[in-house]
Amino acid sequence: MSPQEKFAAALQTIPLVAILRGLQPAEALPIGQALAATGWTLIEVPLNSPQPLESIKTLAAALPRALVGAGTVLTVEDVRQVHAAGGQLIVSPNFNPAVVREAVRLGLVCLPGVMTASEAFAALEAGATGLKIFPAEMITPAVVKALRAVLPAGTMVLPVGGITLDNMQPYLDAGANGFGIGSALYKPGTLPAEVTVSAMKFIAACAGTIRA
Repeated sequence: MSPQEKFAAALQTIPLVAILRGLQPAEALPIGQALAATGWTLIEVPLNSPQPLESIKTLAAALPRALVGAGTVLTVEDVRQVHAAGGQLIVSPNFNPAVVREAVRLGLVCLPGVMTASEAFAALEAGATGLKIFPAEMITPAVVKALRAVLPAGTMVLPVGGITLDNMQPYLDAGANGFGIGSALYKPGTLPAEVTVSAMKFIAACAGTIRA
């Protein structure tokens, strides 16, 4: 499957990106396998984690059905390094048109971070696969609903930042297609078994409410 096909399939099943910030390379395989065992297929290792490219390489090789990549991707060189490590997903906290264009050139899924309608439309024009609404702590479900009303039909919108089991539903009701899940799922020191339990809870919270 192409990166885009993997992303589209995940959005129809488990539209949740695991943000594994702080992941150590030695943890990558057991944490990745814990996620994969639940059916979770979207995995992001932020580039400000320890040796992130090593973790991405390990995960991409071990989990070929998953869409593995990097978060906190800030430069064109970052995109190239993630691609060279086998990553297929590029996630940024901001919108940098050069980063989006390079990800598109390499055939990768790209989710730049946006807060405003202007940023959202510029990101889509640059070729973004979808939009990371960030930080969600500052962007209410009402704002997501307003953005959804003006964005092109079919735009994928994923709030990220402070997403928990308790606040997902209002965003889904507002038209969110999925979420990035960070410390509520994994933080340094979290055991694989704990990740499995948390992953199942998030999957259950999304069940039956996924927006196509």
